[in-house]
Amino acid sequence: MKLTETRLDGKDIFNGKILHVIHDKVELEDGSTAMREVVRHPGGVCVAAIDSDNNLLFVRQFRYPYAEVVLELPAGKLEKGSTPLENGKRELLEETGAIGYSYISLGQVYPSPGYTDEIIHLYACRIKEEQTAQPDAGEFLNIERIPIIKAAEMVLNNQIFDAKTQIAVLKAAALLQSGKI
Repeated sequence: MKLTETRLDGKDIFNGKILHVIHDKVELEDGSTAMREVVRHPGGVCVAAIDSDNNLLFVRQFRYPYAEVVLELPAGKLEKGSTPLENGKRELLEETGAIGYSYISLGQVYPSPGYTDEIIHLYACRIKEEQTAQPDAGEFLNIERIPIIKAAEMVLNNQIFDAKTQIAVLKAAALLQSGKI
């Protein structure tokens, strides 16, 4: 099997500031047709920033879709005209005031491939300097430091729900343990 689908027709449902929703008719491998709803997203970035005491910088912020405060690593959507790494450095500085060094890629994740084309780029870094956070207008955050080993335990104990944060924490903890960070 080729495992492909061919777009036959489609229409735009919504085109907003961040999301673009489309509804497509596709031909499946066996010749039958199906409908696909897709959320187009510019992508995102997430940074596991580690201080000299091996604490990770986290932010807590209210997330409207869940109607609750969520614990996350600093992250944000990709802006046109800059690389994922440049976006990660910008988000880290804006949300926490931290400036990192020795950035390493932790790879990419597809947060929900059943309906969105979003790709999130993950990085880890060491913290070189800390300044005052400068969150975007309308962005309200509390910054927290959590030892990386405790953060990994929190992921395993289902105390951190955000997928990108879970993956970045576990990867960064494994790399720290192996001496690669």
